[in-house]
Amino acid sequence: MADKNGHFKVVNDIFYSNMNNEINLSRFKIYISNILSTIELKEEMREEIAELKKIRKNISSVITTNYDKFIEEIFEFNPLIGNNILLSNPYGSVYKIHGCVSDINKIIITSEDYETFLKKYELIRAQLLSLFIHNPIIFIGYNLADENIKNILKTIFTYIEPNSDDAEKIRKNFLLVEYEPGSDCVDISDHDIDMEGFSTIRINKIKTDNYKAIYASLSDLHLPISAMDVRKVQDIFKEICSGGEIKVNITEDLESLKNSDRILVIGSAKTIKYEYHNSSEMMANYFKIIDEANSQILMLINKHKISKQQFFPVFGFSTINNEIKEIDQLKRQQIEKLKTTKYSIKPSSKTKHSTIELIEADKSISNSNKNDAIMWSLLEGIIELDDIEFYLRKYSKKDDTNYRKLLCAYDFKKYDTSPDEVQQTSFTSGEYNA
Repeated sequence: MADKNGHFKVVNDIFYSNMNNEINLSRFKIYISNILSTIELKEEMREEIAELKKIRKNISSVITTNYDKFIEEIFEFNPLIGNNILLSNPYGSVYKIHGCVSDINKIIITSEDYETFLKKYELIRAQLLSLFIHNPIIFIGYNLADENIKNILKTIFTYIEPNSDDAEKIRKNFLLVEYEPGSDCVDISDHDIDMEGFSTIRINKIKTDNYKAIYASLSDLHLPISAMDVRKVQDIFKEICSGGEIKVNITEDLESLKNSDRILVIGSAKTIKYEYHNSSEMMANYFKIIDEANSQILMLINKHKISKQQFFPVFGFSTINNEIKEIDQLKRQQIEKLKTTKYSIKPSSKTKHSTIELIEADKSISNSNKNDAIMWSLLEGIIELDDIEFYLRKYSKKDDTNYRKLLCAYDFKKYDTSPDEVQQTSFTSGEYNA
């Protein structure tokens, strides 16, 4: 007790707080959880992380033995820990097979933990086995000498003839990305895994330090349907199978259906035409689309009527997809909307505050005028764009007009490639040359 407030005070505080509630936690695991709960991204890695974000639209699930929350936060995937691995939809999920800092008791790190884990591992391994057989698997930052991986591979090839077409198909599904400092190589070579008395399994391997190129290749894949859309279908199908008050229609004629919360349509391409992601949804998902460089979804802009009265952030979208029709007209519309908005801002909201925090703390600006004050400082170039981006990403009501106005202003300031003097002219004369 004498050292309770010493170097490990935070650990001890958590430990004794749980002890008071009759919960016995390992102080060692509390310490592990504490040091891994906060992740600081290195500035030099931000470009690589930006490329990593783009691949999430093409990734169905992630399997990791890491305890930190980096992957689920970057991908915005649902973390699955312990028994939840068996009970959840794999699409858009992170399988945390050795636990997570969010649940200290389920962290697997001691020899006793591993012994207990192996006794209960069979069902989890069966779940992972299904993923390994039916999906391409990329091993990044993982040691293939790990017994868990070896056991899964051994199980797969136990039930498949070694020289069969099925075996060859599964082998081609595995890619090992091995770290080699300073290397830009992205050439694929063969890699043999010795299964220690069982057989040797050959998979594909890349030895490189150029992870940005690998992420870019994965992001550029144009799949017929995204992993997230598969998840939506599976969720609806699960609701149908579970019963309850849900209406199910199987039809080839969408016009015959009335509005419903859940619709799963089965029919032919000739009779079913569904355009998802309207302009409002694109604005609500603006940063996700930008992060993922999701050019496919932006093709739907060509199917929507964007009126002159609408706020719509087309500048950022145009950097991702160069096939958006009437792009010059859409940019002029955005400029006109922003110009009109700027002219309508009251003098009392035209402050010189350099941060959103200062604007929100300024009691001379009424709450109803706070957004106008932020808008003014943004268009005047007083507030840093990073500050605005953080604010917009955290904005709770993304169908709100204030959000849309500020988003369009941010989008213009961030992605318009005109010189500064041309930007200023566009807000004074209304002229804009795209």
